[in-house]
Amino acid sequence: MRIMVVGASKGLGRAFVEGLGKDAALIVGVARRAPLDVAVAPGCELRWIEADLSRPEAAVEQIAAQAPDELDAILYNLGVWEEHAFSEDYDFLADSPKAIARMVDINVTATILLLQRLIPRVLGVRKPQLILTGSTSGLAGSGRPEVTFGASKYALRGIADALRESFRARRLAVTCLQLGYLNTQDGIDASRDAASQRGEGGLIPVHDVVAMTRALLNLSDASFVREIVMPALMDERF
Repeated sequence: MRIMVVGASKGLGRAFVEGLGKDAALIVGVARRAPLDVAVAPGCELRWIEADLSRPEAAVEQIAAQAPDELDAILYNLGVWEEHAFSEDYDFLADSPKAIARMVDINVTATILLLQRLIPRVLGVRKPQLILTGSTSGLAGSGRPEVTFGASKYALRGIADALRESFRARRLAVTCLQLGYLNTQDGIDASRDAASQRGEGGLIPVHDVVAMTRALLNLSDASFVREIVMPALMDERF
C-alpha cells in the first residue's frame, strides 16, 4: 500500500507515519520541514515532501511535482487553530483579520486545491481511499466557541460529502474522522496504556486513532465508513 500523509511532522500526523508502516510499502509525508528522527517499520520506504501550505498555490505545485503518480490512500491531517483556542483566553473579537484569513487559507483553500491535484492519483487503484482528519468542533452542538476553527472543520465535512458524491462511481471511499481532544505529548513509541492515562480520560491517545485508521485501510473494497465521531470518554460534550 502507498500512503500519503499530509501534515506529517508531529502529533497525530507523525503517529500515522510511524504507526502505519506495517501496512504500507511506501509512506510519503508532507510537512513544512521534514523531521530527521521519524522511523518506520522495516520494509516500508519513507519519503518526505517539504511544502508550506500557508501559501497554498505554491505549496500545491511543489507537492504535485514530487508526489508519486499512484497512491492507494491519502490521509489529510492538516489544520491550524487560533492562538488562544481551547483556553479561557480565546476571544473571537480579538482575532486579527490577517490571522483569520491565514487559517482559512490553510484549513480550507489549501485542502481543496491540494485534493484537486492528488485525487486523480488514487482513482486508478483497486481501492482508492481518502481519510480526512476533522474535529468534534465541526459537529452541531459541539459546545466550542472557536469561530474560525469550527467553521473550517464544518467546511471539511462538506468537502468530504461533496468528494464522496463526485467520485462514488470511481469507488473513492471518503471517511471523515471527527476527533476530540488528543494526547499528542505521547507519541506512538510510548505505551498506549500510559498515554491513555494522561488527562484522566479526557484525552485520546494517538494510538487509538492509528488503530482506527488501520482498520479503515484494511476494509474490503465493498464497504467504507462515512464518518467516525471519536471523543475522549470523559468529554462531557458527548
